[in-house]
Parts: sequence; structure tokens; C-alpha cells
Amino acid sequence: MQYEHILIRYGELALKKRNRKEFETQLVRNIKKALKDYPGVQVIRTFGRLYLALNGEPYSEIESRLEKVFGIHSFSPTRFLQSFELEDIQNAALQVMKDVTPFPKTFKVAVKRPNKQFPHRSMEMNNLMGGFILRNTEDLRVDVHNPEVLLSIEIRTDGVFLSSRSVAGMGGLPTGSSGKAMLMLSGGIDSPVAGWMTMKRGVRIEGVHFHSYPFTSERAKQKVVDLSRILTQYSGGMKLHVVPFTEIQTQIRQHCPEHYTITIMRRFMMRITERLAQKHGALAIATGESLGQVASQTMESMYTINSVIDTPVLRPVVAMDKEEIMKIAHRIGTYETSILPFEDCCTVFVPKSPVTKPKPELAEQFEAPLDVEQLVEDAVNGVESIWIDPSTEEENEFF
Repeated sequence: MQYEHILIRYGELALKKRNRKEFETQLVRNIKKALKDYPGVQVIRTFGRLYLALNGEPYSEIESRLEKVFGIHSFSPTRFLQSFELEDIQNAALQVMKDVTPFPKTFKVAVKRPNKQFPHRSMEMNNLMGGFILRNTEDLRVDVHNPEVLLSIEIRTDGVFLSSRSVAGMGGLPTGSSGKAMLMLSGGIDSPVAGWMTMKRGVRIEGVHFHSYPFTSERAKQKVVDLSRILTQYSGGMKLHVVPFTEIQTQIRQHCPEHYTITIMRRFMMRITERLAQKHGALAIATGESLGQVASQTMESMYTINSVIDTPVLRPVVAMDKEEIMKIAHRIGTYETSILPFEDCCTVFVPKSPVTKPKPELAEQFEAPLDVEQLVEDAVNGVESIWIDPSTEEENEFF
């Protein structure tokens, strides 16, 4: 069957009331961006509904794009009928049911009638449609509680929309509707998942990666670029800021006690990320920290590391265990890239016995031999910023 339209359902977006128009506008913008390779698709907004007119564009390819757009609760490939004649609607409904593969044993009809000029009420139409389908099929029965197929029919002023299949979307809020955050993006499993979860709440992200060449290789940097490109499938593109971190790590190793090196290193990362957030208009920092997972992610460590900044820190995976995080990583497609054996700067100089309950005053004392402000300023000034687009394998540098 050739589908002509796609019906899009909002989910929690429908609860926004006064701000709903702004969220809808952002969702439409994101859908158009996701479907920019299909110029024939037309977005149609009506009260309480969003439709796509495919105009000959391939449904299967568009489905795979829509599945990754935040803010869509579900969507259905839809048959559109301009006729309001009862016989035409019945025949169209029958054809929609016959196109279901494999053919079901049970079904239910659900009719909505926003067009109040249509002469038959919703309950009457349920009976008229269901009875016609039963008379013209075999081995099919009605199950109003747990049907294999729900045949949805919506009678609007501009026509009749019929669908028999619902595809789950990403849910959440449209990316870009809740501001911007800087994502501290390592090459591990946790931070890409944190970035995905942050985007799901409508936040646009820019990645910040700390690169310590030659302690870390160019392949480690490329791994993070690849992870960023996977995330752009859900956002339509993102900036990645690669921070030169070699000099800072060298200074920390030379002047600070070994057991505090991870804590002090993370404090520098927070300072630098905050500067970049201020520079690029972000209101928060997002991290992949999970409470208690490693030494730098105890409550005391988080407190000591956070004490050097004023910017809010979002930790979407803070209460998850590793198995839960890995499950999401598999789902969103980042896991296989995350486990590639290229070390990042957080793993190359791990001390034998890192402090698990660091104190802010001791961290400040151990940082005293370092020119903190100059090191942070030099790192920010040396950032390489890259634009990553999901539709191309190339990265574009900008300044």
C-alpha cells in the first residue's frame, strides 16, 4: 500500500497549554531538518494534530528518520480520503485492514469525528465500519480490549484519515525547546548516553572533549567525533569543542599529589567547560557521572569538583547502574563505538589509589603551585571547534 500521509502524535507535548505553540513550532522545525533530504514532504499543522503529506516520497526511509525525532510520541502511516461518502470510507477502511501483514485475527475500530458536520456520530461509525469489515473478511473478530490491530479513523473538515499501525517515537520534548547545555563528552559509554537523555528533555547540546596528544591518540579523538555524529542523528547536527589538555595534565602530574590528580584534573575540566558555556550561550553542563561508579563520582568528589564553578550541572545517569546505561547505549547506537580500545585523557594517568572523599580546601591547597587562571585561559583559547552534521562524513572547523 502506498501511504500518502503520516499522522504524528505529541505525547507530553500536548500538556504544555500556553507554551504549546512554541513547542509545536520547534518540533516542526526539527522534523523539517530531519527530512531535508526529502523535499517533497509537506508539514501540515491543524488543531491538535500534525500531518506529513508525503507527495510520493518513500515512507520507509521517512519512518526511520521520524523514529529519532524527540517530541514525537508515536506516528502512523495514514490513508487519506477526501470523500465523505459512507461507502467510500467503508471501502477505504476495508482496504487498509486487508493491507495489514500478516492478516490479524482480531481488530477494533476507533473513530474520531472533529468534523461535527459529518452526519454519523463516532459510536455509530464504529459499528458501521466494524460491521462492514466483518462482512467482507474471513476469520476476523472484534476484540475491544486487546486487539491485534486498532483501525483508527479520523473524520476532519479537510478529509478522512485512516490508519492501522502505530510506530513508537522517541518521546520527550523537541530538541532546542529547553535551552542549551555543554556535554562533557569522553570516549566512554556513559557520557554519550547522558547527552542523548539531555536532548530528550528538549536541550540542545554542544560537546566538550579533552584531548591530551600525544598521551591520547588521534584515533581517540576520532572516536569522540564518531560518537558525536551518532548523537546528531537525534539532534540534526552539533558542535564539538576539542580542548587541548596536555599542558594541564603535565602540570598536575609534576606539582600535585598523585592521589588528588583525578580530582584536580576534573576541577580544571569544569572550569574550562564553564568558560565555554559562557562563550557559547549554554546555561548548564551535562555529564555522564553515575554516583559511586568510580572514585571521581562519589558524593564528596562531586561536591569538591563542582565547588569551582557556578553553572548548574545536569547528571541524567546519576542514579543508573552500568547495566542500565549500557542498555540505552545499545538502543541509541553508541555502544560499539564507545568500547573501541582508544584511551581518553581520563584513563591514561589513573593513580593507584585515587582519593574517594576529597576536600575542597585540600584541592585548593594542592592547586596552589599551578597558575590556574592562565592554564584555563590557554586551554580555552586553543580549543578546536568542529561542526558535525549527520548527513555527511566530513567535519567543518569554525572559529
